[in-house]
Amino acid sequence: MREFITGNQAIVRGALRAGCDFVAGYPITPASSILTDMVKGLGGGRGVVVQTEDEIAAIGQCIAAAMCGARPLTATSGPGLSLYSENIGLAQMVEAPLVIVDCQRMGPSTGGATSTGEGDVLFARHVTAGGYPLPVLASADAASAYRLTYRAFLIAEALRTPVIVLASKDISSTRQTVDFDAIELPPITPRRAAPADRAYRPYEIASPGEVPAFLPVGGPQRVRVTGAIHDECAVLTIDKSKIDRKLTHLREKIVAAVDLLEDVEADLDPQARALVLAYGLPDGAARDAVDRLRAEGTRVSRLTIYGVWPVPERAIRAAAGPRVEHVIVPELNIGLYADEIRRVVPHAQVHSITRYDGGLISPDTICQRVRVALEQPAASPTGARR
Repeated sequence: MREFITGNQAIVRGALRAGCDFVAGYPITPASSILTDMVKGLGGGRGVVVQTEDEIAAIGQCIAAAMCGARPLTATSGPGLSLYSENIGLAQMVEAPLVIVDCQRMGPSTGGATSTGEGDVLFARHVTAGGYPLPVLASADAASAYRLTYRAFLIAEALRTPVIVLASKDISSTRQTVDFDAIELPPITPRRAAPADRAYRPYEIASPGEVPAFLPVGGPQRVRVTGAIHDECAVLTIDKSKIDRKLTHLREKIVAAVDLLEDVEADLDPQARALVLAYGLPDGAARDAVDRLRAEGTRVSRLTIYGVWPVPERAIRAAAGPRVEHVIVPELNIGLYADEIRRVVPHAQVHSITRYDGGLISPDTICQRVRVALEQPAASPTGARR
Protein backbone atom coordinates (compact mmCIF):
# COMPACT_ATOMS: atom_id res chain seq x y z
CA MET A 1 0.00 0.00 0.00
CA ARG A 2 1.32 3.42 -0.94
CA GLU A 3 1.18 6.27 1.57
CA PHE A 4 1.14 10.02 0.87
CA ILE A 5 3.70 11.50 3.26
CA THR A 6 6.40 14.15 3.61
CA GLY A 7 10.12 13.47 3.63
CA ASN A 8 10.29 14.29 7.33
CA GLN A 9 7.53 11.78 8.06
CA ALA A 10 9.50 9.22 6.06
CA ILE A 11 12.61 9.98 8.12
CA VAL A 12 10.62 9.37 11.31
CA ARG A 13 9.33 6.08 9.92
CA GLY A 14 12.86 5.01 8.99
CA ALA A 15 14.20 5.88 12.43
CA LEU A 16 11.44 3.98 14.23
CA ARG A 17 11.91 0.98 11.94
CA ALA A 18 15.62 1.03 12.85
CA GLY A 19 14.89 0.87 16.57
CA CYS A 20 15.57 4.51 17.43
CA ASP A 21 14.63 4.96 21.09
CA PHE A 22 16.10 8.35 22.01
CA VAL A 23 15.65 11.74 20.33
CA ALA A 24 16.94 15.11 21.44
CA GLY A 25 16.56 18.25 19.39
CA TYR A 26 15.90 21.96 19.23
CA PRO A 27 13.21 23.27 16.86
CA ILE A 28 14.48 24.70 13.56
CA THR A 29 12.91 25.02 10.11
CA PRO A 30 12.59 22.72 8.17
CA ALA A 31 13.49 19.94 10.63
CA SER A 32 11.07 20.73 13.47
CA SER A 33 8.37 18.23 12.50
CA ILE A 34 10.82 15.35 12.98
CA LEU A 35 11.09 16.24 16.66
CA THR A 36 7.33 16.64 17.15
CA ASP A 37 6.46 13.49 15.22
CA MET A 38 8.98 11.48 17.23
CA VAL A 39 7.11 12.54 20.38
CA LYS A 40 4.16 10.57 19.00
CA GLY A 41 6.30 7.77 17.62
CA LEU A 42 8.07 7.08 20.91
CA GLY A 43 5.06 7.72 23.13
CA GLY A 44 3.70 5.18 25.56
CA GLY A 45 7.09 4.31 27.00
CA ARG A 46 8.63 3.27 23.68
CA GLY A 47 11.48 5.75 24.06
CA VAL A 48 12.59 9.19 25.21
CA VAL A 49 12.20 12.50 23.37
CA VAL A 50 13.71 15.70 24.75
CA GLN A 51 13.30 19.23 23.43
CA THR A 52 16.53 20.76 24.65
CA GLU A 53 17.47 24.35 25.35
CA ASP A 54 19.75 24.51 22.30
CA GLU A 55 21.49 22.39 19.66
CA ILE A 56 24.63 21.87 21.71
CA ALA A 57 22.62 20.25 24.47
CA ALA A 58 20.72 18.13 21.93
CA ILE A 59 23.72 16.39 20.43
CA GLY A 60 25.40 16.15 23.84
CA GLN A 61 22.42 14.23 25.16
CA CYS A 62 22.45 11.98 22.08
CA ILE A 63 26.11 11.10 22.67
CA ALA A 64 25.39 10.27 26.32
CA ALA A 65 22.39 8.15 25.31
CA ALA A 66 24.46 6.29 22.71
CA MET A 67 27.14 5.44 25.27
CA CYS A 68 24.40 4.11 27.55
CA GLY A 69 23.23 1.75 24.81
CA ALA A 70 20.43 3.73 23.12
CA ARG A 71 19.99 4.34 19.39
CA PRO A 72 19.73 8.12 19.26
CA LEU A 73 18.70 10.58 16.55
CA THR A 74 18.81 14.35 16.34
CA ALA A 75 17.56 16.56 13.51
CA THR A 76 18.48 20.12 12.58
CA SER A 77 19.34 22.44 9.69
CA GLY A 78 22.59 24.12 8.65
CA PRO A 79 22.82 26.63 11.51
CA GLY A 80 22.20 23.83 14.03
CA LEU A 81 24.78 21.60 12.36
CA SER A 82 27.27 24.41 12.94
CA LEU A 83 26.52 24.25 16.65
CA TYR A 84 26.80 20.46 16.60
CA SER A 85 30.35 20.69 15.23
CA GLU A 86 32.45 20.25 18.37
CA ASN A 87 30.29 17.47 19.74
CA ILE A 88 30.38 15.57 16.44
CA GLY A 89 34.14 15.43 17.01
CA LEU A 90 33.49 14.15 20.52
CA ALA A 91 31.22 11.45 19.09
CA GLN A 92 33.98 10.43 16.67
CA MET A 93 36.58 10.24 19.43
CA VAL A 94 34.46 8.24 21.89
CA GLU A 95 33.02 6.21 18.99
CA ALA A 96 29.40 6.93 19.81
CA PRO A 97 26.91 5.60 17.23
CA LEU A 98 24.21 8.16 16.47
CA VAL A 99 22.28 9.59 13.52
CA ILE A 100 22.15 13.29 12.63
CA VAL A 101 19.57 14.52 10.09
CA ASP A 102 20.37 17.82 8.36
CA CYS A 103 17.33 19.30 6.60
CA GLN A 104 19.15 21.87 4.49
CA ARG A 105 17.88 25.28 3.51
CA MET A 106 19.08 28.14 1.33
CA GLY A 107 22.24 30.09 2.09
CA PRO A 108 24.50 30.59 5.11
CA SER A 109 23.47 31.99 8.51
CA THR A 110 19.69 32.33 8.80
CA GLY A 111 19.56 32.37 4.99
CA GLY A 112 16.22 31.43 3.52
CA ALA A 113 14.66 29.41 6.31
CA THR A 114 11.68 28.42 4.14
CA SER A 115 13.60 28.07 0.85
CA THR A 116 15.32 24.95 -0.36
CA GLY A 117 19.04 24.44 -0.84
CA GLU A 118 21.69 21.75 -0.58
CA GLY A 119 24.77 23.71 0.36
CA ASP A 120 25.88 21.55 3.30
CA VAL A 121 27.32 18.66 1.29
CA LEU A 122 30.96 19.62 1.95
CA PHE A 123 30.25 21.01 5.40
CA ALA A 124 28.71 17.70 6.50
CA ARG A 125 31.89 15.84 5.59
CA HIS A 126 34.25 18.40 7.13
CA VAL A 127 32.05 19.57 9.99
CA THR A 128 34.51 18.87 12.78
CA ALA A 129 38.18 19.27 13.63
CA GLY A 130 40.76 16.69 12.64
CA GLY A 131 39.55 15.79 9.16
CA TYR A 132 38.54 12.22 10.01
CA PRO A 133 36.03 10.60 7.65
CA LEU A 134 32.35 10.75 8.44
CA PRO A 135 29.67 8.76 6.61
CA VAL A 136 27.18 11.11 4.93
CA LEU A 137 24.06 9.98 3.04
CA ALA A 138 21.98 12.20 0.74
CA SER A 139 18.27 11.56 0.26
CA ALA A 140 16.63 12.47 -3.04
CA ASP A 141 12.95 12.01 -2.15
CA ALA A 142 10.69 10.67 0.59
CA ALA A 143 11.34 7.02 -0.24
CA SER A 144 15.11 7.38 -0.10
CA ALA A 145 14.82 9.49 3.06
CA TYR A 146 13.12 6.53 4.71
CA ARG A 147 15.64 3.99 3.46
CA LEU A 148 18.71 6.11 4.17
CA THR A 149 17.63 7.00 7.70
CA TYR A 150 17.33 3.29 8.40
CA ARG A 151 20.72 2.65 6.74
CA ALA A 152 22.26 5.43 8.82
CA PHE A 153 21.41 3.52 11.99
CA LEU A 154 22.77 0.33 10.43
CA ILE A 155 26.07 2.07 9.64
CA ALA A 156 26.24 3.83 13.00
CA GLU A 157 25.80 0.57 14.88
CA ALA A 158 28.21 -1.38 12.67
CA LEU A 159 31.03 1.18 12.77
CA ARG A 160 30.35 2.99 16.08
CA THR A 161 30.33 6.36 14.38
CA PRO A 162 28.06 9.37 13.93
CA VAL A 163 26.30 9.33 10.54
CA ILE A 164 24.73 12.34 8.82
CA VAL A 165 21.63 12.08 6.60
CA LEU A 166 21.08 15.05 4.28
CA ALA A 167 17.62 16.17 3.23
CA SER A 168 16.45 19.60 2.08
CA LYS A 169 13.47 21.85 2.62
CA ASP A 170 11.58 20.53 -0.40
CA ILE A 171 12.28 16.90 0.50
CA SER A 172 11.36 17.53 4.14
CA SER A 173 8.10 19.33 3.44
CA THR A 174 6.78 17.94 0.15
CA ARG A 175 4.35 15.04 0.16
CA GLN A 176 5.02 12.06 -2.09
CA THR A 177 3.60 8.56 -2.35
CA VAL A 178 5.82 5.87 -0.87
CA ASP A 179 5.35 2.11 -1.00
CA PHE A 180 7.13 1.10 2.19
CA ASP A 181 6.54 -2.59 1.59
CA ALA A 182 8.57 -2.41 -1.63
CA ILE A 183 11.68 -1.04 0.13
CA GLU A 184 13.95 -3.84 1.26
CA LEU A 185 15.83 -3.20 4.49
CA PRO A 186 18.53 -5.53 5.82
CA PRO A 187 18.55 -6.36 9.55
CA ILE A 188 20.61 -4.14 11.84
CA THR A 189 23.29 -6.00 13.70
CA PRO A 190 23.70 -4.75 17.30
CA ARG A 191 27.06 -3.48 18.48
CA ARG A 192 29.57 -6.22 19.22
CA ALA A 193 29.31 -6.96 22.93
CA ALA A 194 32.46 -7.15 25.03
CA PRO A 195 33.45 -10.54 26.47
CA ALA A 196 32.42 -11.03 30.08
CA ASP A 197 35.38 -13.18 31.08
CA ARG A 198 37.92 -10.40 31.53
CA ALA A 199 38.29 -6.73 32.39
CA TYR A 200 36.75 -4.47 29.76
CA ARG A 201 39.06 -2.37 27.60
CA PRO A 202 36.66 -0.03 25.77
CA TYR A 203 38.90 0.68 22.78
CA GLU A 204 40.79 -2.57 22.40
CA ILE A 205 41.12 -3.67 18.75
CA ALA A 206 43.13 -6.34 16.95
CA SER A 207 43.67 -4.22 13.83
CA PRO A 208 43.11 -0.56 12.85
CA GLY A 209 40.01 -1.37 10.80
CA GLU A 210 38.29 -3.32 13.56
CA VAL A 211 35.41 -1.76 15.51
CA PRO A 212 35.83 -2.04 19.30
CA ALA A 213 33.39 -4.06 21.38
CA PHE A 214 30.80 -2.15 23.38
CA LEU A 215 29.57 -2.09 26.95
CA PRO A 216 27.04 0.53 28.05
CA VAL A 217 27.90 3.13 30.64
CA GLY A 218 26.01 2.43 33.86
CA GLY A 219 26.34 -1.34 33.82
CA PRO A 220 28.13 -3.56 36.34
CA GLN A 221 31.55 -2.96 34.78
CA ARG A 222 33.37 0.36 34.82
CA VAL A 223 33.43 2.05 31.42
CA ARG A 224 35.72 4.98 30.74
CA VAL A 225 34.74 7.65 28.18
CA THR A 226 36.94 10.59 27.22
CA GLY A 227 37.16 13.01 24.32
CA ALA A 228 40.90 13.39 24.79
CA ILE A 229 43.39 11.20 22.98
CA HIS A 230 43.47 7.87 24.78
CA ASP A 231 44.72 4.30 24.76
CA GLU A 232 42.74 1.07 24.58
CA CYS A 233 41.57 1.56 28.18
CA ALA A 234 40.31 5.11 27.49
CA VAL A 235 43.13 6.48 29.63
CA LEU A 236 44.81 9.67 28.42
CA THR A 237 48.14 8.98 26.77
CA ILE A 238 51.17 10.73 25.31
CA ASP A 239 52.55 7.49 23.89
CA LYS A 240 53.08 8.29 20.21
CA SER A 241 52.51 4.71 19.07
CA LYS A 242 49.18 4.52 20.91
CA ILE A 243 48.16 7.94 19.60
CA ASP A 244 48.96 6.85 16.05
CA ARG A 245 47.05 3.62 16.50
CA LYS A 246 43.93 5.36 17.81
CA LEU A 247 43.82 8.07 15.14
CA THR A 248 44.65 5.65 12.33
CA HIS A 249 41.79 3.50 13.56
CA LEU A 250 39.30 6.40 13.31
CA ARG A 251 40.18 6.65 9.62
CA GLU A 252 40.62 2.99 8.78
CA LYS A 253 37.36 1.69 10.25
CA ILE A 254 35.52 3.97 7.77
CA VAL A 255 37.84 3.38 4.81
CA ALA A 256 37.70 -0.38 5.31
CA ALA A 257 33.89 -0.34 5.12
CA VAL A 258 33.68 0.65 1.45
CA ASP A 259 31.25 -2.17 0.64
CA LEU A 260 28.91 -1.11 3.44
CA LEU A 261 29.08 2.61 2.66
CA GLU A 262 28.87 2.58 -1.14
CA ASP A 263 25.24 3.37 -2.02
CA VAL A 264 24.46 4.26 -5.63
CA GLU A 265 21.90 3.50 -8.31
CA ALA A 266 23.26 3.11 -11.84
CA ASP A 267 21.28 3.18 -15.09
CA LEU A 268 24.04 2.81 -17.65
CA ASP A 269 24.26 2.68 -21.43
CA PRO A 270 27.56 1.06 -22.44
CA GLN A 271 27.64 3.21 -25.61
CA ALA A 272 26.97 6.52 -23.84
CA ARG A 273 29.35 9.45 -24.21
CA ALA A 274 27.56 11.42 -21.47
CA LEU A 275 26.78 10.60 -17.84
CA VAL A 276 24.31 12.56 -15.70
CA LEU A 277 25.47 12.21 -12.10
CA ALA A 278 23.15 13.48 -9.37
CA TYR A 279 22.57 13.40 -5.63
CA GLY A 280 19.90 14.98 -3.48
CA LEU A 281 16.86 16.81 -4.83
CA PRO A 282 18.15 17.32 -8.44
CA ASP A 283 18.05 13.55 -8.93
CA GLY A 284 14.37 13.71 -9.89
CA ALA A 285 15.10 16.18 -12.69
CA ALA A 286 18.09 14.08 -13.75
CA ARG A 287 15.90 10.99 -14.15
CA ASP A 288 13.35 12.90 -16.23
CA ALA A 289 16.09 14.42 -18.37
CA VAL A 290 17.70 11.06 -19.11
CA ASP A 291 14.32 9.59 -20.08
CA ARG A 292 13.66 12.50 -22.46
CA LEU A 293 17.10 12.30 -24.03
CA ARG A 294 16.81 8.57 -24.61
CA ALA A 295 13.40 9.10 -26.20
CA GLU A 296 15.18 11.42 -28.66
CA GLY A 297 17.74 8.73 -29.42
CA THR A 298 20.59 10.19 -27.35
CA ARG A 299 22.85 7.60 -25.69
CA VAL A 300 23.23 8.77 -22.07
CA SER A 301 23.84 7.14 -18.68
CA ARG A 302 22.67 8.11 -15.18
CA LEU A 303 24.22 7.60 -11.76
CA THR A 304 22.47 8.52 -8.51
CA ILE A 305 24.72 8.84 -5.47
CA TYR A 306 23.10 8.25 -2.09
CA GLY A 307 26.30 7.68 -0.11
CA VAL A 308 28.10 10.95 -0.85
CA TRP A 309 30.91 10.51 1.71
CA PRO A 310 33.18 8.68 1.52
CA VAL A 311 33.05 9.38 -2.22
CA PRO A 312 32.01 6.15 -4.01
CA GLU A 313 35.00 6.29 -6.33
CA ARG A 314 34.71 2.70 -7.54
CA ALA A 315 31.10 3.17 -8.67
CA ILE A 316 31.77 6.56 -10.26
CA ARG A 317 34.71 5.25 -12.28
CA ALA A 318 32.66 2.26 -13.40
CA ALA A 319 29.82 4.53 -14.56
CA ALA A 320 32.17 7.02 -16.24
CA GLY A 321 34.05 4.43 -18.24
CA PRO A 322 36.52 5.20 -21.02
CA ARG A 323 33.74 6.01 -23.56
CA VAL A 324 32.27 8.75 -21.34
CA GLU A 325 33.54 12.16 -22.38
CA HIS A 326 31.12 14.38 -20.46
CA VAL A 327 29.77 14.17 -16.90
CA ILE A 328 26.92 16.53 -16.01
CA VAL A 329 26.49 17.28 -12.30
CA PRO A 330 23.38 19.26 -11.22
CA GLU A 331 23.56 20.71 -7.69
CA LEU A 332 21.46 23.05 -5.56
CA ASN A 333 24.56 24.91 -4.39
CA ILE A 334 27.55 26.69 -5.92
CA GLY A 335 28.96 23.48 -7.42
CA LEU A 336 30.44 21.86 -4.32
CA TYR A 337 30.54 18.19 -5.32
CA ALA A 338 31.61 18.66 -8.94
CA ASP A 339 35.27 19.08 -8.01
CA GLU A 340 35.21 15.66 -6.34
CA ILE A 341 33.95 14.21 -9.60
CA ARG A 342 36.74 15.98 -11.52
CA ARG A 343 39.25 14.36 -9.19
CA VAL A 344 37.77 10.89 -9.62
CA VAL A 345 37.28 10.98 -13.43
CA PRO A 346 40.01 13.26 -14.81
CA HIS A 347 39.60 11.86 -18.32
CA ALA A 348 36.12 13.40 -18.74
CA GLN A 349 34.90 16.97 -18.93
CA VAL A 350 32.71 17.73 -15.91
CA HIS A 351 29.88 20.21 -16.48
CA SER A 352 28.53 21.77 -13.30
CA ILE A 353 24.91 22.93 -13.30
CA THR A 354 24.19 25.06 -10.26
CA ARG A 355 21.25 26.82 -8.69
CA TYR A 356 21.21 28.34 -5.22
CA ASP A 357 18.40 30.92 -5.18
CA GLY A 358 15.81 28.59 -3.66
CA GLY A 359 14.55 27.39 -7.03
CA LEU A 360 14.94 23.99 -8.66
CA ILE A 361 16.97 22.75 -11.62
CA SER A 362 14.63 21.68 -14.40
CA PRO A 363 14.93 18.61 -16.63
CA ASP A 364 15.04 21.00 -19.62
CA THR A 365 18.19 22.62 -18.22
CA ILE A 366 19.91 19.26 -17.85
CA CYS A 367 18.82 18.12 -21.32
CA GLN A 368 20.16 21.26 -22.91
CA ARG A 369 23.51 20.94 -21.13
CA VAL A 370 23.86 17.35 -22.31
CA ARG A 371 23.03 18.30 -25.91
CA VAL A 372 25.53 21.16 -25.93
CA ALA A 373 28.22 18.96 -24.34
CA LEU A 374 27.82 16.23 -26.93
CA GLU A 375 28.23 18.77 -29.71
CA GLN A 376 31.70 19.63 -28.38
CA PRO A 377 34.88 17.71 -29.11
CA ALA A 378 36.20 15.65 -26.22
CA ALA A 379 38.18 17.79 -23.79
CA SER A 380 41.61 16.85 -22.55
CA PRO A 381 41.80 16.20 -18.80
CA THR A 382 43.65 19.47 -18.25
CA GLY A 383 41.07 21.35 -20.29
CA ALA A 384 38.02 20.32 -18.31
CA ARG A 385 35.91 23.29 -17.31
CA ARG A 386 32.65 23.92 -15.54
